[in-house]
Amino acid sequence: MTSRKLIPSILVILLSSLFVGAHPATADSSHARIIRLSLVQGDVRFARETHGDPLADSKAGWENAELNLPIRQGYVLATDNGRVEVEFENGAMAFLKENTVLEFYDLSLNDGARTTRLVLRQGSASFYVNPASGDYFSVTGGDFTVEADGRSGFRLDTYDDGSTVETFKGRVSVLHKKNTTRLEKGQSLSLKAGDDSSVNVARLPDGDDFDRWVSGRIDSVSTATTSALQYTGSPYYAPGFADLYTYGAFSSCGAYGYGWRPFGVGLGWSPFTNGQWFMDPAFGWTWVSYQPWGWAPYHYGGWLFDSSCGGWFYSPPVLYGYPGYPVGPGRRFPRGVHPPRPIYHPVTAVFVRQGGKTGIVPMHPLDQKGKTPLNLERGVFSNVGTKGVSAQVMPVEHGQKWETLKSPPREGLSGSLVATGPPTRVSRTVVETNSAVRAVSLGKDSSIAYDAREHRFVNTNSSAASSSAASPTAKSSEIRAENGRTAAATSMPTNVTPPRTPVTLPATRSASSPPARNSVPPPAPRYSGGERGSSSASRGGSTWSGSASSSGSSAGRSSSSTSPSSASSSHPSSGRPH
Repeated sequence: MTSRKLIPSILVILLSSLFVGAHPATADSSHARIIRLSLVQGDVRFARETHGDPLADSKAGWENAELNLPIRQGYVLATDNGRVEVEFENGAMAFLKENTVLEFYDLSLNDGARTTRLVLRQGSASFYVNPASGDYFSVTGGDFTVEADGRSGFRLDTYDDGSTVETFKGRVSVLHKKNTTRLEKGQSLSLKAGDDSSVNVARLPDGDDFDRWVSGRIDSVSTATTSALQYTGSPYYAPGFADLYTYGAFSSCGAYGYGWRPFGVGLGWSPFTNGQWFMDPAFGWTWVSYQPWGWAPYHYGGWLFDSSCGGWFYSPPVLYGYPGYPVGPGRRFPRGVHPPRPIYHPVTAVFVRQGGKTGIVPMHPLDQKGKTPLNLERGVFSNVGTKGVSAQVMPVEHGQKWETLKSPPREGLSGSLVATGPPTRVSRTVVETNSAVRAVSLGKDSSIAYDAREHRFVNTNSSAASSSAASPTAKSSEIRAENGRTAAATSMPTNVTPPRTPVTLPATRSASSPPARNSVPPPAPRYSGGERGSSSASRGGSTWSGSASSSGSSAGRSSSSTSPSSASSSHPSSGRPH
């Protein structure tokens, strides 16, 4: 085959041109972050652009969110009866619980340093942060902003009457107005909406089903990524490589080195058979695979064909390595030879045209831009991604000329994401009792109302009011936002004090709703050096004092942790998600 005939010197030149350069690896990818939906369960939707509060923007267009969807600045993710996992390019991850809305407010990239500023509009989300030198990561929810101080993990819950953050790995800084509080592993902080004096620092509550789900995902992704990267010899984290280990297998293909194929496919299998085209504002037409393994093979590396190896197989970017330095399990690049960084492509395919016919050819690892694709002899894939039409492979006869297109054709491609309605705004509050803390979702017919003077929700039922007035334990059953653990609940206590002027909680925000809170993240701090230091120190903020109590012990967490003293933002992205 053509690829077997390439001499080593040419191979070195080509690979050098493909991989040389500082992060990000190529000019084509230097202006955009590489973030994707890595897991979608149930009802998940997204909006490409919203104005102000996404839940109150009647002009926002919502679409069903598909697996492997690229995420860009300004996008808003929303879960109803579903959960979602988001994977960042350096191994950071975000997990959204049911009835959660997360806005990707700022995803900027400056000289390789990533600034990530997110806004949690409602619900519960967990974040695992793995920053490299110069990176910044924060999440704003309700009344404060949480900044990750180096490698860390935390959960943020945002309710109508308050917010809670819990730190279960590393440490974070909590910013509220001019105040900054540092939280170590095992600490939580809660704050009532509109009541600065209500801050409470305490131990973590017991974990719930969402915590266990997140912990399981983190463990499985970390283990699978480590196992998959042993076949590349690369120290760099590569998004989607964990899926390769989970849904397929690597095997030796002789002169090609190690290649990967999904489980359960035969000789007649070919790539690009299950997915759709998506117009990415950063890269243009992008292939979105429906396959759970379909991120890395369609955005990094290339494709090779050999009947003795089963047909089509995927070659990650480092596997087709330098001559004389074969990589694989247990093998590493020698001293002085720097392994290449993965290069992102909107699709690992080359667009070609002949007359009125257009199609794609799976990208060979040694393809050169503008040149005839080396896999052209295997045929041209047409009708790829066309809804309701199966992809066809047009045979290419010897000597037949096809024009290589520098970019996808303006016409002939179309996306097929399904438009949907906006997510439901779920009004939530927290019931604190002697035995547990329960989050309650309130419908339009609920008797629970918000007392603006008392900064809390109360039951407006008249019979409840009379019984609560005589009850000395009414205060222990107030509906508060001092703790953020959520769980299912179907009823509310009746021994609570009613407000002086009962106000029914509406389905959408209005003047009678809980106080509006500033959801604009603070600007990312700028540093003169190459590393970011303590967020609280760099901002010069003071620390909350007074009624706040502190305890540093951890309870009920199953995820692995590191000591705060070892959490540093200066470590390189090492090819491990966490």
